[in-house]
Amino acid sequence: MSEAPLKRTPLHDLHVELGARMVPFAGYEMPVQYPTGIIAEHQHTRAKAGLFDVSHMGQIRLRAAGGDVEAAARALERLVPGDIVGLAPLRQRYTLFTNEQGGILDDLMVSNAGDHLFLVVNAANKDGDLAHLQRHLAGQCEVTAVTGRALLALQGPAAATVLARFAAKAAQMPFMSVDDLMIDGVACFVSRSGYTGEDGFEISVPVEQAERLARRLLAEDEVRPTGLGARDSLRLEAGLPLHGQDIDPTTTPVEAGLGWVVPKRRREQGGYPGAAVIADQFAAGPSRRRVGILPGGKQPARAHTEIQDKSGRRVGELTSGGFGPSVGGPVAMGYVEAGLAEPGTELNLMVRGKAVAARVAKLPFVPHRYYRG
Repeated sequence: MSEAPLKRTPLHDLHVELGARMVPFAGYEMPVQYPTGIIAEHQHTRAKAGLFDVSHMGQIRLRAAGGDVEAAARALERLVPGDIVGLAPLRQRYTLFTNEQGGILDDLMVSNAGDHLFLVVNAANKDGDLAHLQRHLAGQCEVTAVTGRALLALQGPAAATVLARFAAKAAQMPFMSVDDLMIDGVACFVSRSGYTGEDGFEISVPVEQAERLARRLLAEDEVRPTGLGARDSLRLEAGLPLHGQDIDPTTTPVEAGLGWVVPKRRREQGGYPGAAVIADQFAAGPSRRRVGILPGGKQPARAHTEIQDKSGRRVGELTSGGFGPSVGGPVAMGYVEAGLAEPGTELNLMVRGKAVAARVAKLPFVPHRYYRG
């Protein structure tokens, strides 16, 4: 049987025009890099601003009867361990869909848009997430896939300066806030967040205006197009997990170092899938933990590389790895036995059958630079 044809985002023709190398990703044809290359795009985002097409991500709206956002929040809390009821208007929160074993079905952003909740979920999981929500929240919320909007991410220390030229209010938005902004005459729903560890914004824009807005942002001196390659190296340096690699249905929030998404009220009350398993891990500690790894030498170690202790015993596996342009060397993340998770612990990585010295490192490798206001 032939595979389904790859989908295209509304910016596909612009990517091709700009010389992008297009690759399959999550069922879409996506730009992995432009002619300047991944390292240049990475470094430019750290120094100024990169524009990413993230229109492949899923955008979903949850609305309870009469626009009762608290009712929608209570309903969503049946599926996630986060505090959604306490999410103030025009604020956003990172949370997780969990299964009955405490595993992570997906990670997502939830925004309180005033009369509904607005969710952004991962591209590879968006159909499953939509069905999951519709199945479990039927009769409590109207669950709608937002199909008429693209999503742009403007990331880097110059992002606020650039966006404020079009919408002055953007400069005052703190990290993890959202608002409706007019950007170059286009009505957009904007969050101050992203997936690079840098300050920046994600911009939900009507499909028919997406290319024009992207071109307008790219016309600013500080902004360059940036592809999936730099997105991956930026998030890896920032210690941000990728679902399907660093977190998945077999990993729990506690193992993944994401226990902070489960506040005290939810730890005590439970009421979400896998709550008992997660509570046990908070109490007793998990058997393994996600950690940063700094390989010795200059050769990057990739996902699925075996991790051994110094006696040669297998103690874990890398989930992400590559070259960190801002670090100036290889960086990686993976899971090790909990007793070996302390920063500075010496390990070996089995790269092409050869033991390469490595050590556990504190995450993130590059400090986050979010704007707190």
